[in-house]
Amino acid sequence: MNQRASRILVVFAAALACGATVAAQKRSITETDLLKFVWIADPQISPDGARVAFVRVDVNEKSDSYDTSIWIVATDGKDQPRRLTGGTRDNSPRWSPDGRRLAFVRAPEKDGKVQPPQIHVMSMLGGEARAVTEIPRGAGNPEWSLDGKTIAFSSSAKPEDLKKAQADKDKKAEADKDKAKEGTPPRESDVRVITRAVYRANGVADWGFVDPDRPAQIWTILVPDTAPASPPQPQQVTSGEFGAGNHKWSADGSQIYFIADRRPESYYLPFDSDLYAVSARGGDPQRIASIDGGVGPYSIAPDGKRIAFFGTLHGNPERSYSQTDLFVIDGPGGTPRNLTAAYDFDAGGSVGGDQRAPRGGQPAEPIWDREGRSLFMRSGIQGNADLVRVDIANGRVMDPPVKKNHDIVSYTADDAASKFALVISTNTSIGDLFVADGSGAPRKLTGFNDELFNGLTMNEPEEIWYSSFDGRKIQGWILKPPSFDASKKYPLIVEIHGGPHAAYGNTFTHEFQWMAAKGFVVLYTNPRGSSNYGQDFGNIIQFAYPGDDYKDIMAGVDEVLKKGYVDETRMGVTGGSGGGLLTNWTVTQTNRFKAAVSQRDISDWANFWYTADFTLFRATWFRQPPFQDPADFAKRSPITYVEKIQTPLMFILGDEDWRTPPSAGGEDLFRALKFLKRETVMVRFPDENHELSRSGKPWHRIERLRHIVGWFDRFLMGKKTETSSASR
Repeated sequence: MNQRASRILVVFAAALACGATVAAQKRSITETDLLKFVWIADPQISPDGARVAFVRVDVNEKSDSYDTSIWIVATDGKDQPRRLTGGTRDNSPRWSPDGRRLAFVRAPEKDGKVQPPQIHVMSMLGGEARAVTEIPRGAGNPEWSLDGKTIAFSSSAKPEDLKKAQADKDKKAEADKDKAKEGTPPRESDVRVITRAVYRANGVADWGFVDPDRPAQIWTILVPDTAPASPPQPQQVTSGEFGAGNHKWSADGSQIYFIADRRPESYYLPFDSDLYAVSARGGDPQRIASIDGGVGPYSIAPDGKRIAFFGTLHGNPERSYSQTDLFVIDGPGGTPRNLTAAYDFDAGGSVGGDQRAPRGGQPAEPIWDREGRSLFMRSGIQGNADLVRVDIANGRVMDPPVKKNHDIVSYTADDAASKFALVISTNTSIGDLFVADGSGAPRKLTGFNDELFNGLTMNEPEEIWYSSFDGRKIQGWILKPPSFDASKKYPLIVEIHGGPHAAYGNTFTHEFQWMAAKGFVVLYTNPRGSSNYGQDFGNIIQFAYPGDDYKDIMAGVDEVLKKGYVDETRMGVTGGSGGGLLTNWTVTQTNRFKAAVSQRDISDWANFWYTADFTLFRATWFRQPPFQDPADFAKRSPITYVEKIQTPLMFILGDEDWRTPPSAGGEDLFRALKFLKRETVMVRFPDENHELSRSGKPWHRIERLRHIVGWFDRFLMGKKTETSSASR
């Protein structure tokens, strides 16, 4: 391993400056500050390490949406970042191997409508970008061949779509010549015939319905240096009923690798996906790496033979939670070797917040050092997402030498693995672009949010560890108001994360900071079932969720109460997804909380089993389906205990949430609570799915925060709010 690369991990021990000291008067953060946030995504360092292309995401207040554009900055930090593309929906920048061109994806607008995205290429020597694809259903995920002559991309189009598009153009040209042309086009049916158990997906347009006849496939297209007189025609590489994802070229360009689960109706079977190779000219794919579980993000060694990948073993019997490991094979078809079998943290793992860049990629693949002796990977470690190095010979994981409270959101490296481009978030910064090269502390390359954040006053959370009912150690954080005074009594809001196999940690979360700014103490914890704490800790809730995880959270509440500055008579609880389920569960188990907000929740497990966008056909959360063991589903469903709820309860629901459908969550409890004449309100967000809090329309995200905090203002602070309990 070269010395520059070996020093990269050490420099992460240096403190990350998030902004200069500001003498000017500061203010508290507000909910509408979200409109000013700038996010960075998809950092792509050039092959020579001299520049980083990245996606900048801004709020477009006029259209109540997000604009994405591609920017560039030199890694020496001598110049300011500059905008590279002029579109408002540009993303996925990818360098050609020689660094002379940049491919990216653009979704143009025409007649006020967003058109299917297409691959564009621009010369780094200057000139306008040009489209290299014109695919009816769009193209994405560009990947250059190593000779820089061809781009592989993904599309759900079929060859006949291209033929039809050309025929339609020809017909239109004829029709323009003859406006009086007779005849009407044949009627196309809009009726759906569904034969698969999984027929919806959260975040998919057209009410979430998926088209099983159009899985994403791999295509290629030649990309000459200059625009040809007649554009090259794209060639389809894979086809059939199974899709192909995360494609990469082999070193010699003769094959394309991809990941797929090629089993019909695989939801009946334990989760599994494999790494395949297909000839760049097309043909039958060959499986080249397989484990008893799922193959994830991967990278090819400098020698072009070995492959490293993240993999998740499903266990025998299958588990609810399986911690991800790092594997290596010595060549296509080789036996995978688990490098991190003895490393009880989450290889490739992360922590969660509400500020991941909307519509932006977050690359985080294993990275080989130049000599192919070790690998860099992100790891989820007790509330931090950090970069560690793994020795390939013995699997030894070199932990960061000093604990750093931050979240490495995404990263890439140059060809020599001597420079890393990283997006790093902290408790008080959304996430900036840094470069690390072993010559000192990571250098900050962007500061788009500095002007805003340097004028805000925010506290760092206090990390706590405490013992739960059975002696198990639980990690949590306490975030206090900016002008906190330990001699006073404050209302408390308990935040519960979803997943349930996820984790809170040291990353920026706007919701928590605004609650603190409004005068609340905020407690957030990682109860059993969370990732970041080992295999046993994550899987212990299998067949017992919710349950003891609730007890972990309540033990955290008791720990905070010992500190003396929380008013026990003014406590609230909230959470989303799995956290919404646990919020519902909490108010059926205790009346300690004076208000609760359940977001994107589950109240009836049986209903969820029938309606969610994924199946529970395997024994991961329940041993049997609800019609074979209704008692187990009822025992763990909050709706069963609805008559015990005395806590005023608000529901935050997205109308197009197919991950936790409202009909299996807040709708049920709301109707039951109204029958019981209990205090309740249901807040519905049109056109929003399960990602409402993270990438919903900007004003919907603000309204969501206002409803949540307004509810707590009313019941914990005694303030009048505009929140109405009336339904529409």
